[in-house]
Amino acid sequence: MNVLDQIAASKCREVEERKFRRPVHELEKMSFFKRPATSLREALQKKAGAGIVAEFKRRSPSKGLINAMAGVKEVVTTYEKGGAFGISVLTDAPYFGGSLEDLMVARECCACPLLRKDFIIDEYQIIEARAHGADVVLLIASLLSFSQIKQFSSVARSLGMEVLLELHEEKELEKIPDGISMVGVNNRNLKTFHVSVEQSVLLAGKIPSGMIKIAESGISSPAVISELFSHGYKGFLIGECFMRESNPGEAFEKFINELHQKGL
Repeated sequence: MNVLDQIAASKCREVEERKFRRPVHELEKMSFFKRPATSLREALQKKAGAGIVAEFKRRSPSKGLINAMAGVKEVVTTYEKGGAFGISVLTDAPYFGGSLEDLMVARECCACPLLRKDFIIDEYQIIEARAHGADVVLLIASLLSFSQIKQFSSVARSLGMEVLLELHEEKELEKIPDGISMVGVNNRNLKTFHVSVEQSVLLAGKIPSGMIKIAESGISSPAVISELFSHGYKGFLIGECFMRESNPGEAFEKFINELHQKGL
């Protein structure tokens, strides 16, 4: 059993426990549930240059502890002030040290589109994401079947949310259902953790036209963004590059300034 399989198995147990503790009817009563969602797709579509989706995470399965001291409010506020087009918040606890409370804190202090990044294996998690302030949910193609992706996407749309469908391999292009408008290419193989930015280059021309392309993982310099931007990527999801610094917000602002110097 690879790491992704282990994560999926533990996530199934975790979700069943959460369903028992907080049923859907309780989630629907939460204050953020009926809040109008903010579109990440529209924000990136209007952007002439590269749009950064800045991520908050404390740890990862591949890197271990990244930043135990950073506070959600401080980091997210600086991300938004610095020009992030969206903010990704890890809500997985066992592997990333995140929580739904982190998502709520982020929602309370920023207005830009929020992505709930987790291992979504049940539509309950999408309802949960909406109730805690998310505008977008991540669906991982290597973790889900075509029918699951189609169903979960439908649930998200019914709640006014958007979906970022994450791919890694060419064969996963077959899992893109109608209604998906944003596709992310994860340069990290979630089964081996090997990272290669070339993965985004390889898949760029094969993603259906009209979709917003977002590159994920292994993006650590404006030079990489410049190359991927030339291949049609509009969005760039970056986390570790900022979070490994003692002041993630400051690292983000420096990165954005370097991007602007390149005309992106």
